[in-house]
Order: sequence, then structure tokens, then C-alpha cells
Amino acid sequence: MTLSHNPHSTISPGTSDAATFTPLQAYLDEQVIGQKTLTQNMLIALLADGHLLVEGPPGLAKTRAINALADGIKGDFHRVQFTPDLLPSDLTGTDIYRPETGEFIFQSGPLFHNLVLADEINRAPAKVQSALLEAMAERQITVGNKTYHLPELFLVMATQNPLEQEGTYPLPEAQLDRFLMHVEIDYPDAATELKILQLTRNEGLANFTEKPVPLSQEVIFSARKACLELTLVPELQEYIVQLIMATRRPERFHQQLANFIAMGVSPRATIALEKCARAHAYLMGRDFVGPDNIQAVFHNVLRHRLPLTYEAEANGVEINGVLDTILANVAVP
Repeated sequence: MTLSHNPHSTISPGTSDAATFTPLQAYLDEQVIGQKTLTQNMLIALLADGHLLVEGPPGLAKTRAINALADGIKGDFHRVQFTPDLLPSDLTGTDIYRPETGEFIFQSGPLFHNLVLADEINRAPAKVQSALLEAMAERQITVGNKTYHLPELFLVMATQNPLEQEGTYPLPEAQLDRFLMHVEIDYPDAATELKILQLTRNEGLANFTEKPVPLSQEVIFSARKACLELTLVPELQEYIVQLIMATRRPERFHQQLANFIAMGVSPRATIALEKCARAHAYLMGRDFVGPDNIQAVFHNVLRHRLPLTYEAEANGVEINGVLDTILANVAVP
């Protein structure tokens, strides 16, 4: 038994302050062809001040995407390949002894960059994952007896390969909850594949958008404040809460869901859903949040936070179908 999954809406920037991000979005879409879901959700994560977990087969330009984002903002980028022999200090940095002075000097690690790609995060052991996720949540790290603050603009994009699970360390649900969104990407269609070939052969470059002027961090912080100022009427606040309640008391909305959901989502999901809906609305050029903004980000916000039962797995029920059913059974104001 499989519940159906409907595609989400895409973002079309409007004419408000979101126009500042329009050149960046166009540049991302042309540098990473056929992955609009990824590029748009990277911008949402940037505006909502959260981190992104991306799952998809290898070779789908995940590294290229965050590199392109780094080109479009005034910030630095670092990629870390996660492996079983990685140590927490390989991420955070460590104290190095200087014999000439007799002192220990802190050498900062990759986490002190603005954009960090944690490639194949599930290939590193639990201690390394914990070090990364603590930095994501606290925006600081502790080495010895000293605490070091990370940059104010700090975004982690972690990737997982769904095809190979041998020798991996799956992230526990409590750690997955630290990610703002979990985005699934898939192979492009034939027409898009042809465009990718043309891009790699440097064909048709005259039609490409020029690299935009990098956005300053001040512009990004200002946009984040603007997202928080968008109108979100009480009825839609209640709608968000009812969507969350449907994961905790599913029998009130759809009896069959009660057999498929092992445990409801935490208040962190409520906060994330509102923040992402605001960012989605902002990129559309709106000064208000609508039900469609909430629905557009709903799957990505809850996909990794809602564990299913063994009965659901035995019946072939997938998380996207469960989330579709929740949307279909919670009344829209």
C-alpha cells in the first residue's frame, strides 16, 4: 500500500525586496541545471537561518550548488568529505603547541567558514556527527576550556547518498531534528541532461546570466528581518499548529495515519515550518504568508522529523505519502 505524493509549488520571485535575490536565484538555476528544488531551498535556508540536509544519488551537482551560492554572497566556503576515520578536531580545529613561545595556539577548523558542505555526513562516526550538529545548534564550539563563536552567517549543507548504506552511521532522529529542512533530489530529465552537456562544453554561454554582484552579509541579515515582519494572520498560525498536531494526534484527522506514525514532531518543527513559509513568501515578493507558502515547504520541513512505524514500512507507505495525507485532511483557513 502506497500513499501518493504530489509535487510542490516552485518559487517565482515578485517585485518587492525579494528582487535583490532574483539575480542570485537566476545564477544558481543556470549553474545547477535541473535542480530548482535544491537551489530554491538553499535560498530559503539562507533566509530562515537554518541548515540543509540533501539526499540524492551522487553526481547531481550538490557541491556545485553550494559553490555557486558562495559565489553569490560575500562569504567563504569549505567542503569536508566525511569518512569513518574523521575526528571531531578535523572539523572544529585544535590547540597547537608553539615551542618558540611555549604556548598553545588555536588553529581553527572548517566550521569557521560561512558555508560548509558536509559531504556524506552519514559516513562519519557519531562523535564527529555530534561535533557538527552541536556547532549547528549552538553556533559555537568548545576546545579545551575555551569557547569560540562561529560566524554570524553560518550555513551547513549536509548530503546523504541513499544508494549505499554499507559502512554508514545513520543520523539519530534527535540529531536529524537539528536540520531545518531535508530536501530530496533526483536525476534530471532528458532535455535537462542535454543542457548539462552544453554547459560542460561551454556552449551557449552568451545566453547565460552573468555572475551577480555578491550580496553582502548585511543585505542577507536585513532580508531575514524582513521575513519576520511579513504578515502571518492568526488563522494561518493556527493552521500551522494544526498541521503539527496532526502528527501527534493523527487519529483525530485520519484514522489510518495513527497506524503509520510512530511519534509526532517537536515544537522545533513548528518554528521551522513558520520560518520557512515566511522565507518562501518573501522570495515570491509577498508581504504576507499564504496557505500555499506553508504547504510548499511542509514536506521538506517534516520529512526527516516524522518517524514511521514498522506497519507503515511493511505496507510500503512512504513518508511523502503520509505528509500528503496530513495536508489533505487538515482544513485550510
